[in-house]
Amino acid sequence: MNIDDLKFDERGLIPAIVQDARTREVLTLAYMNADSLARTIETGQTWFWSRSRNELWHKGETSGNTQNVVALHSDCDKDAIVVLVNPAGPACHTGARSCFDTETDEELGTLLTSLYELIVSRERERPEGSYTTYLFNSGLDKILKKVGEESSETIIAAKNEDRTRLTAEVADLVYHLLVVLEARGVKFADVEAELDKRTAQSGLAEKASRKG
Repeated sequence: MNIDDLKFDERGLIPAIVQDARTREVLTLAYMNADSLARTIETGQTWFWSRSRNELWHKGETSGNTQNVVALHSDCDKDAIVVLVNPAGPACHTGARSCFDTETDEELGTLLTSLYELIVSRERERPEGSYTTYLFNSGLDKILKKVGEESSETIIAAKNEDRTRLTAEVADLVYHLLVVLEARGVKFADVEAELDKRTAQSGLAEKASRKG
């Protein structure tokens, strides 16, 4: 992209529509100036201009929720940009995957995807003080030990009919399973695809049994 061809407004800004490169979901609308756009191109991660703070900001610099740029496109009038990214965590400061997610309750798949993307970013960047960083730094054996512990605690909570404890233990177990996926190089999308396949096969089996 040739920055000189773009039409910045009177404040030197241009709107940047950030989309998930895989799903094309709109994640946020932000603004760039020539400097932040140049840094975005140079670093391969999104940089914006904060109108409220009147300064450059690197998305995810403190939260770890960076956005790795896949492609940049301007519109036909050269006065807006679409930024396709692979997000490493939620785009919104509220913790939602998208700033346009106005629903109060997120679907489980969206929540798991956001959690997995955050785990991926922790594995890559290893920020200090993060429990996920601690797990990755400790190695696979430690991670698998934690999965075993959480599995046992889930079983105990279920046998004791402790609904509150069971809910918490299942959440812990799911988190550690996602860490295992990243540690072994298995993408969460692969698990989603496998579940979709099994759901389809189950539906076909049910249709066959009704016909029988």
